[in-house]
Amino acid sequence: MTDVKNWLTSFAGIAILVGAIFLFNSFVVINPGQAGVLSIAGKAQDVPLLEGVHWKVPFVSRVDIYDVTVQKFEVPAESATRDLQDLTASFAINFRLDPIDVVKVRRTQGTLENIVAKIIAPQTQESFKVAAARRTAEEAITKREELKMDFDLALSQRLAKYSIIVLDTSVVNLSFSKEFSRAVEDKQIAEQRAQRAVYVAQEAEQEAQAEINRAQGKAEAQRLLAETLKSAGGQLVLQKEAIEAWREGGAKVPDVLVFGGSGNDLPFLLNLTSPNATK
Repeated sequence: MTDVKNWLTSFAGIAILVGAIFLFNSFVVINPGQAGVLSIAGKAQDVPLLEGVHWKVPFVSRVDIYDVTVQKFEVPAESATRDLQDLTASFAINFRLDPIDVVKVRRTQGTLENIVAKIIAPQTQESFKVAAARRTAEEAITKREELKMDFDLALSQRLAKYSIIVLDTSVVNLSFSKEFSRAVEDKQIAEQRAQRAVYVAQEAEQEAQAEINRAQGKAEAQRLLAETLKSAGGQLVLQKEAIEAWREGGAKVPDVLVFGGSGNDLPFLLNLTSPNATK
């Protein structure tokens, strides 16, 4: 009786253990940001497993889980411009997998590493060739944003066929051959020198015009002064010349200047305090 009881207890324990293992292998949990592909006996099922709890056949089925959040990879690319200059770039690509199409991805590409190596990298290269071939090397520099827009459009269209959604791209690096870079630098130096020469010429022209304006202004002032003195008579001329002579000598200008006569001539009195000097 005791042996039977022990046997039943052992059987119950084994049954519970097997049931637990069976139950544990009968469902899978798909977390947010994930999508799963259920395969039964090696055959992928057509319906993807989205976030939540899903039942599956134990022991003969497996679930491949894919990360469908935003992924970022830096991919190098090389091309030639329209004027046959070598152009090298490096792109940071933000993308994610379409969770509805993960079954297609599983059947055609397999892992995420395969997707990057076999799909994204070569398509990045081809898209860059399309964008670079439309413009010259100089335009690739001056119209860099347009280059990126053409690249984004080409890459998005190419990767959409593989259920890969491109969210954004960034040009990490854009470089040219040493010969072209040196030519661009020499051209910039020459343009700066030319601009400097134009500036110096304009500055000299403005200074010359200023001298002409000052000379014309001075001549006009002298003409007006001559006309004024002429209309005031010779007495005012003498008064102005006397005042200027005293000031140039650094002495205080007196109120009256006396030009003495000789013999029977009377002295000439010049009143410097009034324009009406008397004799």
